[in-house]
Amino acid sequence: MLLIKLQEEGILNMSNRLFQSVVHQMRDTIDCIIGVIDENASIIACSDLSKIGTTNEFVSLDLNDSHDIFVRDGYTYKPFGVHIKPDYAVFVEGTDEVSAKYASILSITLSSIKQYYDEKYDRNNFIKNVVLDNVLPGDVGIKARELHFNVDVNRVILLIRSLSSNDVSAFDVIQNLFPDKNKDFVFNITESDIVLVKEVKANVDSKDLEKLARSISDTLGGEFYTRVNVGLGTVVENIKDLARSFKEAQIALEVGKVFDTDKVIVSYENLGIARLIYHLPTTLCETFLREVFKKGSIESLDHETLFTIQRFFENNLNVSETSRKLFVHRNTLVYRLEKIKKLTGLDLREFDHAIIFKIALMVKKYLSANPVKF
Repeated sequence: MLLIKLQEEGILNMSNRLFQSVVHQMRDTIDCIIGVIDENASIIACSDLSKIGTTNEFVSLDLNDSHDIFVRDGYTYKPFGVHIKPDYAVFVEGTDEVSAKYASILSITLSSIKQYYDEKYDRNNFIKNVVLDNVLPGDVGIKARELHFNVDVNRVILLIRSLSSNDVSAFDVIQNLFPDKNKDFVFNITESDIVLVKEVKANVDSKDLEKLARSISDTLGGEFYTRVNVGLGTVVENIKDLARSFKEAQIALEVGKVFDTDKVIVSYENLGIARLIYHLPTTLCETFLREVFKKGSIESLDHETLFTIQRFFENNLNVSETSRKLFVHRNTLVYRLEKIKKLTGLDLREFDHAIIFKIALMVKKYLSANPVKF
C-alpha cells in the first residue's frame, strides 16, 4: 500500500519504479536493507519502503567524479551511471566484503536495466518524432545510428482512429497485438488517433496490409466493442520517409470520410480520383463546377435523379441493367437521362460526359465536406 501511495504522489518516476521492482525482488535473497540513492542522495528505491524519499546529505559529498565503492554510516555504496559524475548509487547494509559484492552486482544489474529502458524509450520517442516530421532530415541518420536503429527496413504507417470510447484502452490492445518492440512501434498522437509503425517484408502485397488493418479493426470491435477506422499509408524503404507515409494515412482517413463513408479500412493507394480532388485548391474546384453546370445548377437535381445517376454509374452506364436494378421500365430510365441532359447539357450515356459528371459530383461532395488538409 505504501508503494502505491508513493507512486500516486509522484515520488517514484519510471526509472525509480524500475529500480524499486528489482530491489523488491531481491530483498528476500539479500537478507539486509538494500536500495538506491540519486545524485542528491535522496533514496529513490529501498527494501524498507519507509526510507523512500528521505535524504542523507553526508553521502552526497562522496558522489563526485568517482564510481568506486565507499562505506558510510554502516552501509556500503557503489555509484553507477553513464556520466563521469555518477547518477545513482546502490547501498547495501553492512561494511564487509559480502556487502561490497552485493553492491557491485546490484549496480551492474540496475545500470543494465536503466540503459535498456532509456534506449527503448529513446527509440520510441525518436520514431514518433520522425513520423511527426519533428527531426531534421540530416539528424535522422545520426540519431538512428546512436540508437542502433536499422533505417533501411520496409515499414508502413497505420493510423487507427477510434470512433467510440469505452473503458478499454485501444492503445493497450494494439500494443499487445504487436509485442515486438524492436520492430513495431505504437504511440498516441491524440485522444482518438493511434499510430502503428509496422515493419513489413519487401514487396508486401497491399491486400495483406488491408487484411492486417482489418484484423485490428475486428479485434477492437468484436472483443472490446471499440469502433475504429484505419488509414493506410504507402510502404517506405527508409525511415526518413515515414513522415510521408503518416501524412498519406491521414489523407486516406480524411478522403475516406468524404467519399467512402462506409469503408472501415482506407488505403492511400486506392483513393483514385478522390486523391487528386483532395489536392486541388478549392477555388479551382468551384470554377470547375461552374463550368460543368453552366446550363443549370447541380442543386436542381432532386434526390431521385441523383440516386438514379449513382446506380447508372455503378452498373457501368448500362441502361438495361440499371433499369432492372431500379425496378423501372427501360423507357422510364431513358426519360430520366434525357431530363438530366436537358438540365445540365451532359448525356450520361456518353462516356466522356459520364466521366465529367462523375468527377463533378465528387468535387461537389468534397467542397460540402470541407475536409482537413495535410
